[in-house]
Amino acid sequence: MVGQQAGQLAGQPILILREGSQRTRGREAQSMNIMAAKAVAEAVRTTLGPKGMDKMLVDSMGDVVITNDGATILKEMDIEHPAAKMMVEVAKTQDDEVGDGTTTAVVLAGELLKKAEALLDQDIHPTVIASGYRHASTKAREILSEMVGNVAPEDEELLKKMAMTAMIGKGAEAVGDKLAELSVKAVKAVVQEDGSVDVDDIKVEKKVGGNIGDSELIEGMIIDKERVRSDMPKKVENAKITLIDSALEIEKTEVDAKIEITSPEQMQAFLAEEERMLKSMVDAIKGSGANVVFCQKGIDDLAQHYLAKAGIFAARRVKESDMKKLAKATGAKIVSNVQEIGKDDMGHAGLVEERTIGDDEMTFVEKCKNPKAVSIILRGGTEHVVDEVERAMHDALCVVGVAVEDGTFVVGGGAAEMELASKLRKYAATVGGREQLAIEAFTDALEVISRTLAESAGLDQIDTLVELRAEHEKGNKYAGLNVHTGKVADMQKIGVIEPARIKTQAIGSAAEAAIMILRIDDVIAGGKLKEGMGAGGPPGGMPGGMGY
Repeated sequence: MVGQQAGQLAGQPILILREGSQRTRGREAQSMNIMAAKAVAEAVRTTLGPKGMDKMLVDSMGDVVITNDGATILKEMDIEHPAAKMMVEVAKTQDDEVGDGTTTAVVLAGELLKKAEALLDQDIHPTVIASGYRHASTKAREILSEMVGNVAPEDEELLKKMAMTAMIGKGAEAVGDKLAELSVKAVKAVVQEDGSVDVDDIKVEKKVGGNIGDSELIEGMIIDKERVRSDMPKKVENAKITLIDSALEIEKTEVDAKIEITSPEQMQAFLAEEERMLKSMVDAIKGSGANVVFCQKGIDDLAQHYLAKAGIFAARRVKESDMKKLAKATGAKIVSNVQEIGKDDMGHAGLVEERTIGDDEMTFVEKCKNPKAVSIILRGGTEHVVDEVERAMHDALCVVGVAVEDGTFVVGGGAAEMELASKLRKYAATVGGREQLAIEAFTDALEVISRTLAESAGLDQIDTLVELRAEHEKGNKYAGLNVHTGKVADMQKIGVIEPARIKTQAIGSAAEAAIMILRIDDVIAGGKLKEGMGAGGPPGGMPGGMGY
């Protein structure tokens, strides 16, 4: 379509869009957007649950990522379609807010749109469907709040079960117990006085070599730097640590200056003064009693020599984020002026040591008294294994952090969604009118989680759904699918539990995204959009020709 005819003036068409623009309206625009969003949901659906499959993503440079983490898959996929990008936003929000449940949120949004499509075919207006979905989402979160159990930071077993639920299916099952324990200990170490948890205070360092079981928690920090000179001590016990964010070098003047030297004596005096300035910096560090220095910027060769002579361990060009974590772990204050280092600025650690991990030298700052920042070192046989274990650990840390902050949990294994569906079905009957159909569609969409878990485990989806519905009708609100046995089981008893925020956030953001996509009835594109959906899309391209 070259332009859009807005009217006729003396037989002359009026074009309001630039030549080459494209416009799709009404039912066609809705179908196009729904199809794109469903394609994204379908791309990640099979990764859901403990028996979910992995995806191999190869970028234009040939780099390979193997994962079943929904957020990672959508981040790596090169998505162009505007409606499909909205689904990626759902995953991003879920990942930022909770750290886990990204696949659930996207699959749910895709299923809500699929059910909405059937209602649109029955000539039910999109605003009626949107209103029904909004009501259902609000009611679902209300019902969820009545289903939660309580968890305290002291309930280590419950927190470990949550960490295990988050990690299972991500290649770390063999040593899941150990990794779950590491994540719980790490989160408990960094809980703030107000009960909040910042997962960024936990540094996860990954190194290829050894196996996953060799991963460990360091009560302090691991810095991916070595000491600046080999004649410095490799190991410092009872370390007094100074953190400096300025360079231990002679700084250039702010203005351009020229020094004229006319004799060798002047040259010697100039060099001697530089040397004296560097020595005074090192003397100030030495005088403060520090025996370990972490510098955010460079350290002059001569300063390195004086530091080594004084028996001080020094590392340079330490990242700013690591400096902040070191301050939290050791109790040190970051100083800018070396001459003003006081005893109060000093941090303490039982041990600072340089160790070889894999092919790299790393500095371990351990045995900190009450560290508010800790480190986990992850090991694995290959780079892809270590990367996936890191993603699993990220999910576990986020989940435990959210559980400690909120103090609430719900059961997993599709049990929470089935219980919600059971209660919402009864609620829908009280609403009446066309909106009831939208609430029932929302209810059916919630069952996609159990259906997908059954499909991934190689079970019959219909039989599983019928059995689960029957159990929930009997009042067994914890009945979910045990994918390992293929039987319906009490999820709380077998320890499949998740923070309540995972479900509330997933349902809320999935409903909002579905409503937003449904309400679009006109797509105006400034230029010609690509034909078809491209690789990975449904066969035969897509109406309207928008690709991803």
